[in-house]
Amino acid sequence: MADHLSSVNPRPRILIVSRRTLRKNKFVDFVGEYHLDLIVQNGAVPVIVPRVSGMEKLLHSFEPIHGVLLCEGEDIDPSFYDTSSTLSRQELEQIRNLHASDTTVDREKDLIEFELVKLCLQRNIPYLGICRGSQLLNVACGGTLYQDIEAELPKECPNQGRLVAHINYDNYDGHRHAIKLVKDTPLYCWFKDSLAEEGVEEILVNSYHHQGVKELARRFVPMAFAPDGLVEGFYGANSYDPNEGRFFMGLQFHPERMRKPDSEEFDYPGCPRAYQEFVRAVIAYQKKVVISECVPKSPRLALELKESKSRIIAGSNSSSVTPVLHPWKEGELEAGAGFLELCSKGWISPQQQVENGSAIMAMQMGGTALRDASFNMGISGGREKMAKHAIGRLSVEQLSDLMSLYHWMGQACSEVLLHRKLQLSQPKAL
Repeated sequence: MADHLSSVNPRPRILIVSRRTLRKNKFVDFVGEYHLDLIVQNGAVPVIVPRVSGMEKLLHSFEPIHGVLLCEGEDIDPSFYDTSSTLSRQELEQIRNLHASDTTVDREKDLIEFELVKLCLQRNIPYLGICRGSQLLNVACGGTLYQDIEAELPKECPNQGRLVAHINYDNYDGHRHAIKLVKDTPLYCWFKDSLAEEGVEEILVNSYHHQGVKELARRFVPMAFAPDGLVEGFYGANSYDPNEGRFFMGLQFHPERMRKPDSEEFDYPGCPRAYQEFVRAVIAYQKKVVISECVPKSPRLALELKESKSRIIAGSNSSSVTPVLHPWKEGELEAGAGFLELCSKGWISPQQQVENGSAIMAMQMGGTALRDASFNMGISGGREKMAKHAIGRLSVEQLSDLMSLYHWMGQACSEVLLHRKLQLSQPKAL
């Protein structure tokens, strides 16, 4: 049992949405016990969010939220992403018959989980997505999915590689296929000792899915590929630092279930590392929240941010309004670039803009960094040092204001993004 937190302090809370199944002619909710065990073993407490109608509007009742783990479930409603699928009706019917347990869309679960992803993006809450949870994170951030890998991937990428069985109903838990790990990623680091023993850069993983990532959202970096080219793992490289409470990751396979036959021993020592590092980030995030709550807030700035946010959300309802920000622009410097853009449109008051020269200096560096094409490869050490120096000149109250601004920017962007996705998913009038 991990001892990250003493018995005096409450453990951080990780939300998990249940899955619905039919038992004795009644629906019951459940969550896989392996997920719960690993969360508890590493020092957090799981909080199960029931999959019931309207729960997406009640998530505030589960506060405080220090982490979110989303895992297996039915297919995500394809109306949430632009599939550009060429599958015929006959092919879709064959897919539904073959994967009957997964192709029944659970719209309520989709709404709850998309709302949780939105909260994570708003507040930079650590997020781990397993299987469906990884697909959901990708879709929420602008990516797309194959509605059926076997039917679509060979058509669209005929020269991508050899065919892979991503699900085997006759050998459900025992089925494995190889994935190649990308160097200098967390996944590679976690399994590198096993790679050295084998002399290759591949491991064997379980596989329980017929859908997968088609277009990876721009904010993410792949960590592993199947032999057919399918992305099997990804993470937010610019938002990954478990020690600082930063963690956004999706794994298509189930490391928690990669166990040797008739044993609780993992296939590889690296299998539990995703949960260990995720909980490490959750604990660090909880500490940051506690610290931020002790910092006095500026009522005037909070009011201005609320009013500005309302104008942005209202403007998003008009098809003639061009989006100001994109969900993949993250981090302190990138939020500064968005702030400058809002200033130029008059949505942030001039008085607020000039309130502190150091804050504006940090935000201007954010704008410069964002315009630099090399920024996508990561923030350079020089820019980061300059930004920290500028921010270091702020008072406690000004730092609190700046943190409130970044939180507000993420919240506004996420709400606009989800609003538009929901609009697109509504049936068109005849």
